[in-house]
Amino acid sequence: MGTILLYYKYVQIPNPIAIQKWQKELCSSLGLTGRILLAHEGINGTVGGSNEATQAYIKAMNEHPLFSDIDFKTAPGGAEAFPRMKISVKKEIVNLGVDPEQLTVKDTAEHLSPQEIHDLLNNPPQDLVIIDTRNSYEIAVGKFINAINPQTRYFRQFPQWIDENINTLKDKTVFMYCTGGVRCERATAYLNVKNIAKKVVQLEGGIHRYIEQFPDGHFRGKNYVFDNRITVRANDDILSKCLNCPTPSDEYYNCKNALCNKHFTSCPSCAQALNNTCSTQCHELVKHKQTPERQPFAKINKL
Repeated sequence: MGTILLYYKYVQIPNPIAIQKWQKELCSSLGLTGRILLAHEGINGTVGGSNEATQAYIKAMNEHPLFSDIDFKTAPGGAEAFPRMKISVKKEIVNLGVDPEQLTVKDTAEHLSPQEIHDLLNNPPQDLVIIDTRNSYEIAVGKFINAINPQTRYFRQFPQWIDENINTLKDKTVFMYCTGGVRCERATAYLNVKNIAKKVVQLEGGIHRYIEQFPDGHFRGKNYVFDNRITVRANDDILSKCLNCPTPSDEYYNCKNALCNKHFTSCPSCAQALNNTCSTQCHELVKHKQTPERQPFAKINKL
């Protein structure tokens, strides 16, 4: 058992290609796997490896002038949590779909610590609106009590949801959160530049940091993560149910029919009966070898 690192930093990177080359050499030398996104606006990564390798990675990052003060979140795991190492240069480190030169983190919301958010939710103001900035399949298995689910499949749909719900947010105290904080940085900035909410705050370190401190707090269920763990249980609440029966279940599967590959929750009984497919139709296609079977890590969910 090793360590999984989750981290990000919004920082101006003059030459992302050069950083990409350095990261490839560094991660290869340490035997790390995972995903790292680079852009002129910063870095966003999740990597896994041995305890020694991840500590060496943190040390190397801390010694770099651009990345010396990153908040590295850790979880049990290792290189086996990812199929490979993929380091990409993109326009944004999370795909909000808004030009990062026009919307930057200089307009981001006030960061509140897990303790401050816990206190806020213990005694919420009457005008508090809680917004989960994650996607619907993440929210299905875990969320803060009374949080709004924007029903987005991709993060780039979130600005449209804000635009269509201006009246819901006007003159309100708005609390936004996500897995580790990276999405909220620009999501809250998008709302802030609209200048409609009375106040906008976000959770420092995201759900990850909150459930470390308050596993049985206001966040209920599981935290969805983007590696082979899929979810991390915070408490015993089960918020979702099996796709094929009424049994409560928050265990995710990807349909074994590679042409379907649907991401779905299932109870153990239905998963066994349908051989890890999402439906009778997909089960029959796989059973009679009329469709290719999904291979491990065939799908990596995208933000």
